[in-house]
Amino acid sequence: MNPRTKLILFRVLQAIPALAGVVLVSFILTRMLPGDPAAYFAGPAATPDSIAEIRAAMGLDRSLPVQFFHYVLDLGRGDLGNSLSTGQPVLEELARRLPASLELTFTALLLSCAIALPLGIAAAVNQGSWIDHVCRAVVTAGVSLPTFFTGIVLVYVFYYLLGWAPSPLGRLDFVYLSPPDITGFYVIDALIDGDAETAWGALRQLVLPATTLALFTLAPLARMARASMLQALSSDYIRTARAAGLREGQVVFGYAFQNAMLPVITTLGMVFSFMLGANVLVEKVFAWPGIGSYAVEALVVSDYAAVQGFVLAMAILFVLLNLTIDILYTIVDPRTREA
Repeated sequence: MNPRTKLILFRVLQAIPALAGVVLVSFILTRMLPGDPAAYFAGPAATPDSIAEIRAAMGLDRSLPVQFFHYVLDLGRGDLGNSLSTGQPVLEELARRLPASLELTFTALLLSCAIALPLGIAAAVNQGSWIDHVCRAVVTAGVSLPTFFTGIVLVYVFYYLLGWAPSPLGRLDFVYLSPPDITGFYVIDALIDGDAETAWGALRQLVLPATTLALFTLAPLARMARASMLQALSSDYIRTARAAGLREGQVVFGYAFQNAMLPVITTLGMVFSFMLGANVLVEKVFAWPGIGSYAVEALVVSDYAAVQGFVLAMAILFVLLNLTIDILYTIVDPRTREA
């Protein structure tokens, strides 16, 4: 077994205790939510006896260790329980809503990287110039403005005032039919189906929420790219390369850029965790049918199964992304490859 495979397996083994901790903590925290799910399910006209019967049917009359034991057994069978608010299996609800959240998150991440990395590199190469000042202003604004405020402003300007954007109500306007479910991403599925009009409609719906989320995550990426490039450009090997007569483009992109991207790749994991939290607010502002809005609705009614399923799905996504970041770091960093 080569060292790179050992490193990947080691990272996977490290993720197991983290997932186990998430299962335990999410179970305990959901039981601390205010409200009684049995009373909500029974309705406003329920009697204490009927509420007690529903609580017993839901297993809420058992002790916490017994409830946790049965919950772990259900997880082992792939059963996340049924949602109180919809009556549907939580696993099916998450599987139906997860592609919407992933499409929004990955689009925003790509948009953020496409803006932040060139901006940070240009600011570092032209330190003290107007580009550097623009980068600092963008970073400050991205850190200071909350996502729900940015989303409301974008909707007000581009939908209400200018009329350029479609109504911020979901993934697709009512004049379009949903594309065939292939990947779960509307834009990609419509393109695969050869329906360019639906793909364009889905992309237009995606622009404002993805921009809102990208503005939130742009700041740490741009700041890290600028700081890393400044450190790389001031290194001895860069001075040696310039003294050897190499072209400035080769020095910047052939040597400095490769080493400066290592901490940026590490920052992507942190940025993704930010996006998981900000995604909830963005989905509520734009009525996006993802798992974030599903979790908020479940919290309101103390829907234990739905909240636990959401937390577990987010934990698995976060662990998988961090594993991907570790693999990318191994590929990019020549020192890690040699080790």
